[in-house]
Amino acid sequence: MTTVAVAGASGYAGGELIRLITGHPDLTLGPVAAASRAGERLVSVHPQLADAGDRLLVEADPAVLGEADLVLLALPHGESAAIVAKLPSSVSVVDLGADFRLIDPAGWSEYYGGSHAGTWTYGLPELPGQRAAVAASSRVANPGCYATAVAVALAPVLGSALADPDDVVVVAASGTSGAGRKATDSLLASQVMGSMSAYKVGGTHQHTPEMEQALSAAAGAPVTLGFTPLLAPMSRGIVATCTARLTSGATVDDVRSALTTAYAAEPFIEVLPEGLWPQTSSVYGCNMVHLQCAVDTHSGRVVVVSALDNLVKGAAGQAIQNANIMLGLPETAGLTRNGVAP
Repeated sequence: MTTVAVAGASGYAGGELIRLITGHPDLTLGPVAAASRAGERLVSVHPQLADAGDRLLVEADPAVLGEADLVLLALPHGESAAIVAKLPSSVSVVDLGADFRLIDPAGWSEYYGGSHAGTWTYGLPELPGQRAAVAASSRVANPGCYATAVAVALAPVLGSALADPDDVVVVAASGTSGAGRKATDSLLASQVMGSMSAYKVGGTHQHTPEMEQALSAAAGAPVTLGFTPLLAPMSRGIVATCTARLTSGATVDDVRSALTTAYAAEPFIEVLPEGLWPQTSSVYGCNMVHLQCAVDTHSGRVVVVSALDNLVKGAAGQAIQNANIMLGLPETAGLTRNGVAP
């Protein structure tokens, strides 16, 4: 059994990591750390975690975390690098934060601020070449939730030259858990219930350079992305409407063929039958991305809609998927394709 430590265990993604680890056939839970809640029992923070509720949360001490075989970091952006610097090189790490996702230091400086910590293997196995790269790595940067939804939707389309990389527009709605557990006025139930709102409009969302980086690699050319995120009145889930200017002569059959060919063997990507459109309720609690496509002949644009659970395939589930690949375990171990409904 591989021992796994979790830092950031008091957050939503941290709790989801613990839920998945305790149900995993080949992983065993090691130290669970949460600096702000250290000394409390896990059950007081995550009462849903009956199998691990008697554990005490500890400080995020690299010496303690480093006793595990694998460390999963579910920390706020910018906090992982300091811990990683003090972990033994023999310890494998998956970072759910953004610290090691970006290649370009200028992108980090513009969207996050401070010094760029470096670049690790990008852990989206469904992108071309990434599964092998993850398998060969001991340090992996888990993608962002929006970035996963958008990259999976558009990478095959851009990679098949069916759309213009200079004209990509995405509007995506996320549940409130995507903003983390810290209390703010904008996340109060009375503010969110019965309402939707845009935020970080005008290309300011921190996932923008990550999405452009992933899509540019798939397209083999620089991608320019217009991204508008929306806050939806639900606890979890993302639905992303991803559009791009269609290249001359491309059809909806071409787009569907690109998607089905790219993901035919992927256990966690489902191109839905024609006429069915992705919905967040169908992917609740599972590690799936659901996709559907159309061509808007009026505007000359391809449309790919994706849906995923931002805490599973968008965070903790994807981290476990990456860990499975890194450790040489079955990629699907401890993960499910089946959502929870209603």
